[in-house]
Amino acid sequence: MIDKNYAREILKTALEARVREVTEYQVNITNFSLALLQIGDDTELAEFKAQLEGLLASSYVEQKKAMIMLKVIQAQLKD
Repeated sequence: MIDKNYAREILKTALEARVREVTEYQVNITNFSLALLQIGDDTELAEFKAQLEGLLASSYVEQKKAMIMLKVIQAQLKD
């Protein structure tokens, strides 16, 4: 038997965590993007630029995953 009130409390906590997670990814995405603009074509920073590009790509994917889970949680709380 499922305690619906307890399940709802868990979902509320999960919702807050997912909102923070999506926000944290967005902060990283913004920071990485701005850093890449600052680096531009500086050949001395080519390795750092490549690292940032990888982090940026990864952050986009991870944020998408987090947003899916956020939407799933929101949908359950609407019921």
